[in-house]
Amino acid sequence: MENKPLYITDTILRDAHQSQAATRMRLEDMLPALEQLDKMGYWSLECWGGATFDSCMRFLNEDPWERLRTLKKHMPNTKLQMLFRGQNILGYKHYADDVVDSFVAKSIENGIDVIRIFDALNDPRNLEQAVKSCKKYGGICETAMSYTVSPVHNEEYFVELAKRLEAMGADVICIKDMANLLLPFDAYSLIKKLKESVHVPIHLHTHNTTGTGDMTYLMAAQAGVDIVDCALSPFANGTSNPSTEALVATLQGTERDTGLDLTKLSEAAAHFRKVADKMKADGILDPKVLNVDTKTLIYQVPGGMLSNLLSQLKQAGKEDKYYDVLAEVPRVRKDFGYPPLVTPTSQIVGTQAVMNVIAGERYKMVPKESKALLKGEYGALPAPVNEEVRKKAIGDDTVITCRPADLLEPELEKYRAEMQEKGIGKSEEDVLSYALFPQVAEKFFAVRDGAKKPEAAPKSDDSVRTLIVQDLSE
Repeated sequence: MENKPLYITDTILRDAHQSQAATRMRLEDMLPALEQLDKMGYWSLECWGGATFDSCMRFLNEDPWERLRTLKKHMPNTKLQMLFRGQNILGYKHYADDVVDSFVAKSIENGIDVIRIFDALNDPRNLEQAVKSCKKYGGICETAMSYTVSPVHNEEYFVELAKRLEAMGADVICIKDMANLLLPFDAYSLIKKLKESVHVPIHLHTHNTTGTGDMTYLMAAQAGVDIVDCALSPFANGTSNPSTEALVATLQGTERDTGLDLTKLSEAAAHFRKVADKMKADGILDPKVLNVDTKTLIYQVPGGMLSNLLSQLKQAGKEDKYYDVLAEVPRVRKDFGYPPLVTPTSQIVGTQAVMNVIAGERYKMVPKESKALLKGEYGALPAPVNEEVRKKAIGDDTVITCRPADLLEPELEKYRAEMQEKGIGKSEEDVLSYALFPQVAEKFFAVRDGAKKPEAAPKSDDSVRTLIVQDLSE
């Protein structure tokens, strides 16, 4: 291999604290290190999207758009990256195309350079509008494949999907391994095949939940991967991403030398260590998230989903059924056509498994989200579903086979009119905040615009942790 540096995206400002501290890092915690981060030489800094948008307004009384503008002002030389859930944007349902288009436009206008666009089901139709808009407004379009393991998710599946994404206009293709299931030698083989099959750079994202992340990155580097996601050490490893400094040190002096300066990284890490210590003292950062949990390799359940299942069972007083639920998850997943377990499908499959076990009868209770998934409202499932289960869940309802967003009427004007009627909001960005999270945004606007005093945020709240922990990986 010729000398070709491995590029690094640092997740310290988004996925790292989303995975370890329920997305609670404040802008004031970031500000002192921004100039340092901007001089580091990263390929990009992931700093927005995912759960940050909701969390900013819901828990931190921060305007997510103002945060983005501030980050851009202090880091003009580094590409800023966000995570975008395709037709779900940053929410948990499909939004109409006009909302997707406007959100992409405003994200780029306010400072985003790279948009990583993924869909929980890997249905390319759910990426179409976001990709089109990203290209239209001049963003770098990074389409992501949600990585999982199942009878249908083999190398050929991901190579074919990558070709489709490249044909759609992807500038970069990301392998999004949210549950840390991609093992080192499999990563080597998959990346070799992708490098032979597509012409755009390959970006690999994994976590260290199962303790294999560093080895996966090393093998990926050997196979010629272009970019990987790492986190500065104070918020690295465990449910977060592998450590930036460790990988930089490992590759120093090799043909994949990252070119990053360990001393500078260490100086920036010193600041975030103080932030992590403060969060531990406040009970926001639970040291348990730093543990290796190999159960993921057995049950293929992401770390955040495990916490959520346990929490649901606790509420029902059925903690003794934990292993029954873990065994039920793969069965439900098979019945549902093997969706990858990432937001929102991880919550849907997990909740259904809990209900099956608690009720003592499979599919006696079927939540509306399970019905929507089986009905095709989220898009095409990767494999055929169990038709008996579908019949039990949705009866004779027609299954959606078109692109689900084609059934949605434009929505932006409706939200604008609602806000006008209520006399809330000041900008086009506010309309988008309201479109995604109407109740949360309305409450936030009242505090921001002085109509209401902020409520004291609890230091540690299990229900809050459950809500965000569901979303650990994206």
